[in-house]
Amino acid sequence: MAKNLLIVESPAKAKTIEGYLGKDFLVKSSYGHIRDLVKTDDAIDTEKNFEQKYEVPSDKKAVVSELRKLAKAAETVWLASDEDREGEAISWHLFETLGLKDENTKRIVFHEITKPAILKAIDNPRKIDYNLVNAQQARRVLDRLVGFELSPVLWKKVKPSLSAGRVQSVAVRLIVDREREINKFEPEAAFKIVAFFHTGKVKDSFKAELPQRFATEAEATKFLEDCKAALFSVKNLETKPAKRSPSAPFTTSTLQQEASRKLGFSVARTMQVAQRLYESGRITYMRTDSVNLSDTAIEAAEKEIKSAYGNQYHKLRKYKTKTSGAQEAHEAIRPTYFSEHTIDGDASEKRLYELIWKRAIASQMSEAEFERTLAKIDISTRTEDLNASGEVMKFDGFLKVYMESLDDEQDSAMDEDSDNAILPPLAVGMPLTLKNMSATERFTRPPARYTEAALVKKLEELGIGRPSTYAPTISTIQNRGYVIKEEREGKSRDYRVLTLKDAELTAITKTEITGAEKGKMFPTDIGVVVNDFLVEHFNGIVDFHFTANVEKEFDDIAHGLTEWTKMLHDFYGPFHSEVEDTLVNADRANNERELGIDPVSGKPVSVRIGKFGPLVQIGSPDDEEKPRFASLRKGQMIETITFEDAMELFKLPKKVGLFEDKEMTVAVGRFGPYIRHNSAFYSLPKGVDPLDVTEEEAIQIIKDKRQKDIEKVIRVFEENPDAQIEQGRWGPFIRFGKQNLKIPKGTEIEKITYADVLKWAEADAPKGKATKAKTTEKKTVAKKAPAKKAPAKKTTKSK
Repeated sequence: MAKNLLIVESPAKAKTIEGYLGKDFLVKSSYGHIRDLVKTDDAIDTEKNFEQKYEVPSDKKAVVSELRKLAKAAETVWLASDEDREGEAISWHLFETLGLKDENTKRIVFHEITKPAILKAIDNPRKIDYNLVNAQQARRVLDRLVGFELSPVLWKKVKPSLSAGRVQSVAVRLIVDREREINKFEPEAAFKIVAFFHTGKVKDSFKAELPQRFATEAEATKFLEDCKAALFSVKNLETKPAKRSPSAPFTTSTLQQEASRKLGFSVARTMQVAQRLYESGRITYMRTDSVNLSDTAIEAAEKEIKSAYGNQYHKLRKYKTKTSGAQEAHEAIRPTYFSEHTIDGDASEKRLYELIWKRAIASQMSEAEFERTLAKIDISTRTEDLNASGEVMKFDGFLKVYMESLDDEQDSAMDEDSDNAILPPLAVGMPLTLKNMSATERFTRPPARYTEAALVKKLEELGIGRPSTYAPTISTIQNRGYVIKEEREGKSRDYRVLTLKDAELTAITKTEITGAEKGKMFPTDIGVVVNDFLVEHFNGIVDFHFTANVEKEFDDIAHGLTEWTKMLHDFYGPFHSEVEDTLVNADRANNERELGIDPVSGKPVSVRIGKFGPLVQIGSPDDEEKPRFASLRKGQMIETITFEDAMELFKLPKKVGLFEDKEMTVAVGRFGPYIRHNSAFYSLPKGVDPLDVTEEEAIQIIKDKRQKDIEKVIRVFEENPDAQIEQGRWGPFIRFGKQNLKIPKGTEIEKITYADVLKWAEADAPKGKATKAKTTEKKTVAKKAPAKKAPAKKTTKSK
């Protein structure tokens, strides 16, 4: 038995570290948290200074049992969980649960998994930092209290099975508020003037723009008319040097944003891949709000830059963290070895590592140097001047390696047609020849909807949440159905283009698609209802300043400046009173809207949240005749749906004719529009409006789907036609009744027997009971053994 037991959080990390330490060390994983608050509402005793009741989950009992045995046999136990507050809390949980003693327990931290870092940590152990533990406990207890007390209020006043959380509710509020800004936005049109000139040589063509825009088509037309006979010349020429500096190395937030823009990764995926890179020793710790680089890292970056690119590409930079309340003295996210430009791994690991390497190395490189030229062009018949700009790179500097991307809001703030073209040789007074000039109608744009990464950026700007909370917050609001991330098709819009060419003025109307969205976050109706209810009755919980202030209080606890139970008492008293008052006095909320009167029945038409989601209703429950209902379609919301759109929903289900002597019905369901025929369902192809489907189109859709189904069937078993091998998205599988069975790796398709199918179905089915499939053969079913009674949960108390 090794003298030293070192406990880390993950098996991947354990494997990496074990290679760095000698035979005197045994490295084991706790597989994350080994205990948590009990699931019942007595987890926290608010009367006894927020005393907590913990339990070891059933799936962790074996891990805890093994670690307890190993800890008893070891001379020294080293707790090496992550270096943030959550990691500190995990070390404390291990200390308490394993029954460790102060005299032979050491706590170590490191922000990179390299041999020097691990050995340095071993040489510099410390004790558990209870300030960090208390900060994490305060967060955990506060969030549990908010969730456990708010959720029953939502069940009673809004809809069963809802839940609320402190940071999540603020995130939902941001998305709801942004959606309302967009809905209220009225685009304004203006005409943008763009001209193309040359200096006598056609290849010397360049673009110039009028800085101002014209509000009306008449003004734009007048401008172009005046330019028909105008003489153009270079009025003024200004050339000046410019520099561009690199961005700081990545923090958790900026990594999530840039991985979203450049790689298309969700926030959760970025963190999963970064975790693997960290645990395999490729990068430093990935949960950090620091932009600082260690002296060792700065020296390593300098050496690599000079070696790979030359001395002129290096410039030493030290970045300081501006985020208020930035956590412990972490380092920015960087590669552990700057000499490794690329790594082995799966595609996502390679791409994210390359992004981290480029950003970190670029931060220590020289500025990019440019020469910028601005030319003002005189119009003899007008007082306005046109502007032409060009940029020539003199030295690429850090751009040799990396350029940061912009998000939607930054893009919309910039000129949509700006570029860094190179101007031809120009001189003041030089006459110019006009090739063509256009006035294009352009519309102002509403605020951009949030992507996951843009939401993280906003939360960070407001001081809400911390590096460890961004990804779980964004996952939670989607899992709870308050927010949906999806694509939305845009709408067509006409715009006018006036063109002046060869002294002839033409005007045409063109069409563009506007409002198309990809990977953006939209609030759902239930998200809007819950948000509005919380804003009305629990404004403190969803107030941005209040939530940011709570984060600062956690920081104060971490630094030993505030007693954590006092902070909880200050919060809980007023909050609990608010909960009790709301349960008694608040009205039910469903965001019901009256839309108008049905012209056929004369009954009121309304829209509201129903048991299964948002719906339109004709009539009321008091009527003799039952009300009619229709579910809202994708992209429709209670707040914005019009009376006309609502009435369209009642045109479905719609009978579209007969096929094989059976009726075909078009309807819209949970997964979109479909055709129902002879108890089978056929999805409508994307872009087909269910209201416009004809009998012929419906028949063709059914035939196409049947043919597709035939083509994907590889083999049907004679013993039972309900058992067949099909070609799936990820290769062949067996469909057996309602079960989809994996085919074991290496199995030859043609050698699979029906006996194999029955065996695999039995193994795959829950509790060993295979799905009943129609079959003509007789089968005997073994009696199921009675289930064993689950042992009672053991709990441990801790203050």
